[in-house]
Amino acid sequence: MKVGPIKLLLADDDVDDRFFFRDSLSKLSIETNLTTVTNGVELMNLLLTSKADLPDVIFLDLNMPMKSGFECLSEIMAHDKFRNLPIIIYSTSMEEPVVNSLYEQGAFHYIRKPGEYSKLKDVIFKGLCSLANKAAKPTKDNFVIQSQ
Repeated sequence: MKVGPIKLLLADDDVDDRFFFRDSLSKLSIETNLTTVTNGVELMNLLLTSKADLPDVIFLDLNMPMKSGFECLSEIMAHDKFRNLPIIIYSTSMEEPVVNSLYEQGAFHYIRKPGEYSKLKDVIFKGLCSLANKAAKPTKDNFVIQSQ
């Protein structure tokens, strides 16, 4: 049983998206500790060189400079140390072939960034609850988390 805050790592190059994510997270009744990086190179460097514990979950944007979320997911899943680390894709795009590919590559969930700030808290909460209640990786039918 986990004690203490949930350690989240958000990889997203958009400063506004990082701000809104942090703000929405602060409004949840869940104790969290959020670390952010602005591109895939920073993400991989942090994971590979950090002496701290791994995050409990990574929220990963797909379209980032220097190294994309696709490349990061592939590298993370290929590394024994990180293979079981839940990765929630957090992106504006929502193309079915891409979503299917990400599921097959080992992503835990896919969240399309909601167009409305008011819905962001809801999808983040759903993703975190799914992690807390997980017995195994979600099925393909439960892979995409939608806002209501």
